[in-house]
Amino acid sequence: MDKIIELNNITKVYGKQIKTQVLFDLDLQIISGTFNSIIGQSGSGKSTLLNIMGTLDKATSGKVFINGERTDEMDINHLATLRNETIGFIFQFHYLLPEFTALENVLMPHYIKYGKVDKRLEARAHELIDLVGLTKVKNNLSGNMSGGQQQRAAIARSLINTPKLILADEPTGNLDSDTSEVIYDLLRKINKEFKTTFVIITHDRRIAEKTDRIIEIKDGRIHSDFSRKAIDIS
Repeated sequence: MDKIIELNNITKVYGKQIKTQVLFDLDLQIISGTFNSIIGQSGSGKSTLLNIMGTLDKATSGKVFINGERTDEMDINHLATLRNETIGFIFQFHYLLPEFTALENVLMPHYIKYGKVDKRLEARAHELIDLVGLTKVKNNLSGNMSGGQQQRAAIARSLINTPKLILADEPTGNLDSDTSEVIYDLLRKINKEFKTTFVIITHDRRIAEKTDRIIEIKDGRIHSDFSRKAIDIS
């Protein structure tokens, strides 16, 4: 099966004079179209790992392949293109721009890259708004929406460029348990309908247990790796 992420012997060390090693010779493969969770205590290295996958941070050593391309040797412009075209991000804090509407925020990644939006992209934005259940508030300023609505807008924004991979760092960390369930059901729906690969960091094992695969990070190493169904990573 196709691997959308492949990490080989990844180490990460912060600091020059006082060095702190966060990841230790870590190997990991993520199969295209799967729905994966990464769990671990605070400081275990899971967010660092996600940032390396997303090319937001660089490993100190090791090889990183995203969608078949080696990213640890790419220049900054190539990395920016890869992120924009291949990867969508969802964070604990939605990072919507408060002076723009939900619809405008969804279109923002395309505005940033191209400076304008054609009718095809605008139609896709409306489809995504409908998909995440924000049709009635799409013209509301983001600051006038609830936390759950803002996170739904952030999910739609992450999909606007039709990424093959979504990386989510505690995407429901600021939401109540009922809203968290709704958001995760929505992510699962997107995974099934569009075959989008998901890698989600969560502290909520109850949510993690709904995913195809649970990867537990402990002290910068993979402590356990459990698949609900057989996933070929050979």
